[in-house]
Amino acid sequence: GKPPFSGGQLDPGLWDGDRGLRCGSSDHWTPGVQCFPAPKITCKDLSGNETHFTGSEVGFLKPISCRNVNGYSYKVAVALSLFLGWLGADRFYLGYPALGLLKFCTVGFCGIGSLIDFILISMQIVGPSDGSSYIIDYYGTRLTRLSITNETFRKTQLYP
Repeated sequence: GKPPFSGGQLDPGLWDGDRGLRCGSSDHWTPGVQCFPAPKITCKDLSGNETHFTGSEVGFLKPISCRNVNGYSYKVAVALSLFLGWLGADRFYLGYPALGLLKFCTVGFCGIGSLIDFILISMQIVGPSDGSSYIIDYYGTRLTRLSITNETFRKTQLYP
C-alpha cells in the first residue's frame, strides 16, 4: 500500500485518491491533511459541544499550501557544493551567476566561501534564486521554518 501522508507539503501534481489531496502547478490549491488528536483528548467547540477522541478518528483538516518547485534537486545542489563548490558550480546551478563567477575567480574565496556555502545549502538556508523549493525525495529531510504571528496560540505561563 501507499505510505501514510505525514503532514508535509505536497509537490505539484501529487494526487492521493484515498485522501483527495492534490496540488496543481498553475493553481495555488490548499489541500487539507487529516490530523488525529492524541488519545483521551476532549475538545469543546464554541457551541459548548464536547468531542472525546480515542486517537483513531480525524479531529480536523489542517490546510497546507503547495510547494512551488522548478526542477532544482536538493541532492544535486549539495553534491555540486561539496565537490565543485570551489569553482562556483553550486551557485551557477541555483541561479546565482554573479556569485558563481566570483567564487570561480577567487577559488571559492580560498576555500572558506565553499565551506560556508556547503553548510548553507545543506541546511536549506540558500535555495534556488527564483524562490522555489528544492525537489526532495518523499522521505528526504525538509526543513520547515516556524514563525510566531498574530495567529499563534500562546498559552499563559502558570507559576507555582
